[in-house]
Amino acid sequence: MAIEIIHIETFLELAKNHPVADVRSPSEYRHAHIPGAFSLPLFSDEERKEVGTLYKQISREVAIKKGLEFFGPKMIHIVEQAEEWMFKNSNDKARGDCTPSRHTLLLYCWRGGMRSAAIAWLLDLYGFKIYTLIGGYKSFRRYVLDIFKQSYRLNILGGFTGSGKTELLYALKQKGEFVIDLEKLASHKGSAFGNIGMPEQPTQEMFENLLAMELRSLYPQAETQKKPIWLEDESQRIGHVNIPNDFWNTMRNSPVFFLQIAFEERLKHICEEYGKLDKQRLADAIGRIREKLGGQNAQLAVELLQQGNIPECFRILLNYYDKYYLKGLHNRKQLDSLLHYVPCHSVSVENVEPLLQKANEKNAFMPA
Repeated sequence: MAIEIIHIETFLELAKNHPVADVRSPSEYRHAHIPGAFSLPLFSDEERKEVGTLYKQISREVAIKKGLEFFGPKMIHIVEQAEEWMFKNSNDKARGDCTPSRHTLLLYCWRGGMRSAAIAWLLDLYGFKIYTLIGGYKSFRRYVLDIFKQSYRLNILGGFTGSGKTELLYALKQKGEFVIDLEKLASHKGSAFGNIGMPEQPTQEMFENLLAMELRSLYPQAETQKKPIWLEDESQRIGHVNIPNDFWNTMRNSPVFFLQIAFEERLKHICEEYGKLDKQRLADAIGRIREKLGGQNAQLAVELLQQGNIPECFRILLNYYDKYYLKGLHNRKQLDSLLHYVPCHSVSVENVEPLLQKANEKNAFMPA
């Protein structure tokens, strides 16, 4: 079977139904990769460094020979890795059918050069149907950054801390709305306490890759149905990752539907959500905002936490975050035309009904 070299759009369409292998080094893969790809490295990090040094300092030919020296003993292992991955993810695994000719595999390296060519040759020889990406991962990154420059119809779900916005996003999704959960993609809930109980955050580059592929997946459907994509109102920085500038500007110029929920109701919800978390990690988080919170407030909050008085500790914190959020909310141009209030009695997924009603009233679903 012939190896086919394809452009990024075709590559991503095929990736919906076929596995993708990243043949770059392990550290390159860990830093960022095409979402859903598995790691099938040609070289280790040390081997890649040695080959690259030879290429720059001596010659291309010497570098290739050294690469072949590394590649030769690994051939069987690479084939077996590809087979094993295929078997684990194959619909035919119950029958034990992992015949290479039955399977298609997509490959990419950094620039679509020798690394993907070498593994493509090997796996094609073995019997897989192989596609490689023109321009490699670099072309994917250009594609990602272009996605953020496009125009999108967005609805922003706003509300003070403790309003249950994340739960409401999922209620919207169950109603058939288009939703992107930025906090899930960032593995962070957006405050000094946002990393507690969450997995490790992705790198900035990987966060951008994940967000771009979500947009790519939802946008055509949303446009066809003349619906917006819903996102939670966030600061541009979520933990240690940032929402890309182009997309952030689109968010800041999109309508905001603000959940109006009483302070005491939100406090009760926050106590339920965060009250069972590790006290030391909560205390450490209070320490990170000590300067903004004020020394006396921070000390009192920690003392109340240590005493087990969670409601009064969180009351101090919630007052701070209300002021912080209000400042960010009003730091928008043309806020009067963008901000729409949604009165709610309590924190509940049932708030999805008045939310959608308000969105319909404001013609938020109409084409821009």
